[in-house]
Amino acid sequence: MAITTVKVNEYIGAIASDAPVPGGGSASAVCAAQGAALAAMVARLTVGREKFAQFNDTCENVIKAEEALCAKLLEAAEKDSEAFDKVMAAYKMPKSTEEEKKARSSAIADATLIATEMPFCVMNMAYEALLEANNLVGKSNPNAASDLGVSAMSLLTGIKGAHLNVLINLGGVKNEEKAARFASEGERIEKDAEKIAGEIYNAVLENIKG
Repeated sequence: MAITTVKVNEYIGAIASDAPVPGGGSASAVCAAQGAALAAMVARLTVGREKFAQFNDTCENVIKAEEALCAKLLEAAEKDSEAFDKVMAAYKMPKSTEEEKKARSSAIADATLIATEMPFCVMNMAYEALLEANNLVGKSNPNAASDLGVSAMSLLTGIKGAHLNVLINLGGVKNEEKAARFASEGERIEKDAEKIAGEIYNAVLENIKG
């Protein structure tokens, strides 16, 4: 399914179907892409306004970074589904002979590594987008404060969802060095993201409540 070109209702319908893709990995990437897009929107609602002139450079930089990350996250949503398809195809390979079993096992390992790398990349991109969103705290249009809060929560959801997809595939990663990096870095990113997103959310609440 071409996630980036279908209508929203078609995408949601595909998610709700009994088809395994698009699934949680793609949904996490799309969620993060929405978070990045919202941060770009908040920045755009700030630039060009005289009362926020001192924040123009910050917001312009955020717009540029978030738009690039949004595009990459949407691309990752497509690739995540493709990676899962490769895993399923590998499991369907013949295994009648020792040679076939060896080829099948190798294909499964290769496909699983890719299926783990994709959500790990999503985690990193969403985390980068969250750092960019954090740059807008106190430096953006307060009328868009709620949008900044939704951006942070969307990015955190994308990160945590992607992490779950890393963890569920981790047992099948045969490269011990890469598996260790996925585990340690994934945990670090999630913990840092929880802290940063929480701080943004609290700042937004304080802004809204006055």
